[in-house]
Amino acid sequence: MRKVLLIVTLGSLVFLPAAIAAPATVQQEQTVKHDGKIETNYDGITSETVMRLRKMKVTCSGFKDNFKDGCISIDVALHLPGTQLNYVKSVTLQVVFETKNWQQRHSPDQRDLAVIVDAETLRLGRMNLVPKGDTTMDEKMVETLEAEVPYDVFKKIALSESVAMQIGSGTVELRDKNRAALRDLNSRVIPRAQ
Repeated sequence: MRKVLLIVTLGSLVFLPAAIAAPATVQQEQTVKHDGKIETNYDGITSETVMRLRKMKVTCSGFKDNFKDGCISIDVALHLPGTQLNYVKSVTLQVVFETKNWQQRHSPDQRDLAVIVDAETLRLGRMNLVPKGDTTMDEKMVETLEAEVPYDVFKKIALSESVAMQIGSGTVELRDKNRAALRDLNSRVIPRAQ
C-alpha cells in the first residue's frame, strides 16, 4: 500500500507543473511590433518633458483621390509640465507629406483636420503649416502640417480600433502598426491615482 501511495504522489509531482504552466501559455497576449521610435526628453528651456513618437510612415499611396504618388507620415509629441509623467498638458500632431510633385501643396482652406475614430468624427480645426528652416532645394517637396489637440482626444485616438484622418478633401487610414505605436506612446503616461 505504501508503494502505491508513493508512486501516486511522485506521479502527481511530475505532472503538476505541466498542468499549472499550460493555462499561462494560452493567456499570453499577442502584441503588434510597431517599429516606431519613441523617445522621452526633458526640455529645460520650456521646463517640460516631451514624449515623442518620431516620424512614422503611414502610407506611400497618398490620399484617396488626392495627393497621389507621395508618402504620408505622422509625428506625435506629448507635452508634460516639469519632470512628472502623469499629466499631459497638450499633444502636438504633425502630418508630413512628401512628394515629387510640387503642385500638391495644401492651400490654407484645405488644412482642416477631422479624425474619424471608430465611426465617430472629431473635428479638430485648421492645421498650421510648419515652416522649414534654411533648406536647399530638393527634388522632393515636403509639407508638414501641425495641430495641437487635447490629451483626451489623443487618448481616444490611441485606444481606438480604427482611425482615419481627413485633411481637406483627402483621407488616410492609420495602419495597425501606427495605432500600436500610439497605444505604446499613451501607455508611457503614468495614470493618476484616484
